[in-house]
Amino acid sequence: MDYSLNTGTVEVWHGNIDVGDERYHHFWQVLDEAEQARAGRLKNELRQKRYVNAHGRLRTILAGILNEPPEKIRIKKGEHGKPYLADNPELVFNLSHSVNTMVLAVAWNCQLGIDIEVGKQRANFSALVNKCFAEEEAAYWNKLPEDQKSREFYRFWTRKEALVKAAGQGLSLGLKRCVVNPENPTEFLRVPAACGQAQAWHVKDIDLGHDICALVRDKSPISIRLVDLESLI
Repeated sequence: MDYSLNTGTVEVWHGNIDVGDERYHHFWQVLDEAEQARAGRLKNELRQKRYVNAHGRLRTILAGILNEPPEKIRIKKGEHGKPYLADNPELVFNLSHSVNTMVLAVAWNCQLGIDIEVGKQRANFSALVNKCFAEEEAAYWNKLPEDQKSREFYRFWTRKEALVKAAGQGLSLGLKRCVVNPENPTEFLRVPAACGQAQAWHVKDIDLGHDICALVRDKSPISIRLVDLESLI
């Protein structure tokens, strides 16, 4: 199937990755040897199936855009593990999944990252804020009403994770150094030197209901097109 992608648009594919055995076996067959080996090392059967389904769908979507067989797509990794297309580096993508939900961002000629989190309650929110939030972010979060702290924690967290993934430098950048502006959460106050200028990065929160999702891109404005994974044939 042809999944045409316009220049200047970021497509965000999203949906459930718990599928039946027939589709699981199909997705297994389109993975390359490295992906099959990684899946085989996952001892938890559900985690293995979700990995196969997510990466099989990734290949199917990229193949539709490039009009190539999904098993022929050559996905490589950069120095810090960021995946890219060896034969079509101008087509960029980033994948995230949490529990049974997957999001995939795809666009042309930019840097982008996406992150999704299931907004579950944690006993250690304060400890994570102290470890991973900058002073401005922590001050903002600590003043929030208790019933807002969980969701706002994940909003900051997904924006930071998406930036790290977009920059392709790995978690060694330090989430505490990726500082979201609490007064304007579509922008960053500060980023590590390896990321360039803070004003070059733009944030878009993606409304997926209960799940928290953020997209970060190095070009503005961000034109988003949401696509349900169920539209895949």
